[in-house]
Amino acid sequence: MNLPSFLWLWRIAAWSMGLTLTGYGLLAVTGGVLFYTRSREQGRSAWLRPLHIVLGTGVVLLVLVLLAIGVIGTLGEYGRLGHSLHLLFGLAVVALVLASAWSATRIAVERPWARSLHVGLNGALGIALAAAGLSGWQVVQKYLP
Repeated sequence: MNLPSFLWLWRIAAWSMGLTLTGYGLLAVTGGVLFYTRSREQGRSAWLRPLHIVLGTGVVLLVLVLLAIGVIGTLGEYGRLGHSLHLLFGLAVVALVLASAWSATRIAVERPWARSLHVGLNGALGIALAAAGLSGWQVVQKYLP
């Protein structure tokens, strides 16, 4: 397939990845504030938890957009998947973000394990995002003049 016809797809992927990383950073900040206020038994703003949930939902949607772009773009260019480690890193990001979202829905007083799992998954997600970003940059270099 002709690469220039896919240029718009790569632009969407670049914006999606940038927004995903920004969202992840904002989630780390809002999650840190939630942890701080809970550990100090302080009151917190009523909008903080809903903001954290909206940001998390946005990151999940962006990661799914990135998955779709990766599959469509790779199949369109090569006709098959698995040309680099980027696929493995990307699938790890998808699995971790979905597992993190699931664990977030389990957080409750009667399930103390869920919060620890959520935080641990998000730590692993940060590493996977870095790996996917770096390997994705290497993939994109193949297409640039």
